[in-house]
Amino acid sequence: MVRFAVAGAAGLCLLFPKLGKVQATSRVEHDSTVASSEPGPHGGGGQTTAYAFFARTPNLGLVFRKRALHRGAAIGYHLQEEDEIYYVVSGTGELRLNDARSTVGRGTAILTRTGSWHGLRQLGSDDLVVIIAYQQPTGLGTSPRG
Repeated sequence: MVRFAVAGAAGLCLLFPKLGKVQATSRVEHDSTVASSEPGPHGGGGQTTAYAFFARTPNLGLVFRKRALHRGAAIGYHLQEEDEIYYVVSGTGELRLNDARSTVGRGTAILTRTGSWHGLRQLGSDDLVVIIAYQQPTGLGTSPRG
């Protein structure tokens, strides 16, 4: 049997070099600590709950959000300035993508490319809940989108 002792984190980094590359700003956030009541973005109207995860994390190039569109709420029809992905977690909505309309629901992923137009409106009695991810535009702080 081989036995050896490793002294603390420094020793672990010698055995497992990739451990030393963990960034100190890694974090965990919860819905309850980031939830904010907001009107539908891009002039969509209605009331939503926005969850801007990691919005205060410096030097993070990725925007990761969740938004619950309550009865009658919408993300207004707007020009897309960078690639963006919506993933429908629950509920039903009407997607308007470059003037084509379709119904979307749980398990639907939507990719909107730079230069396209889109909007999303809640339908029915259940909240439409979507996860939204996109690259942070260079030189900008947090934005009230999606």
